[in-house]
Amino acid sequence: MERTRVVVIGAHPDDELLGAGGTLARHVLAGDEVHAIVVADGAGSRYPDQLVATLEKQARQAAEVIGFASLQFLSLPDQRLDTIPLIELTQQLEGVLDEIGPGIVYTHFPEDVNADHRLVARCAWTACRPYGRPQVRKFVVFETPSSTEWAWPMPGTELRPNLFVDVADTLEIKIAAMERYETELRDYPHPRSSRALRERAAYWGSHIGRLAAEPFVVLREVT
Repeated sequence: MERTRVVVIGAHPDDELLGAGGTLARHVLAGDEVHAIVVADGAGSRYPDQLVATLEKQARQAAEVIGFASLQFLSLPDQRLDTIPLIELTQQLEGVLDEIGPGIVYTHFPEDVNADHRLVARCAWTACRPYGRPQVRKFVVFETPSSTEWAWPMPGTELRPNLFVDVADTLEIKIAAMERYETELRDYPHPRSSRALRERAAYWGSHIGRLAAEPFVVLREVT
């Protein structure tokens, strides 16, 4: 059976796992080829510059746990993606997507409170426009705990899932990968704590009668 090439595009290190880690682990177990793109360095606005290398090391360790076929860093400035022309960010994503040729793309929900998330979602959507990248048959956006739920409480900004993925069998793989991010994991009840991630998966699982699930919004699907 032909393997599907899957790409997850995250704004910062750990974003590639927080919303879709269990689902990506399912893809890997099913034999799909899963690639990750991390756009910003994730450290420049919060940590000393030397921690950029630490974050990359943690990301590579997490990638090994999930089983990514590749992990690429664009190393753009953290929380300053709005200083880069949209066309330049889009073109950088296009270059990596040209190399991989994905059939399925996962990225951020475009109404997140985090500005970098919103910009990455917008540029990924443009980079995957139908006539430019017709091989992409499914474009999906995920929630990012501590960002999606903190968006403006206005009509249209709330995540309304139309796809749920049962991750009961892969949730612990996601948690193990997230725990490689020692600088990013937080103490409970922070949304980026191991316990909160388990509780979140149980919450979404209860929507569909499963022990654990991850929610998504499918923005385009071609069958």
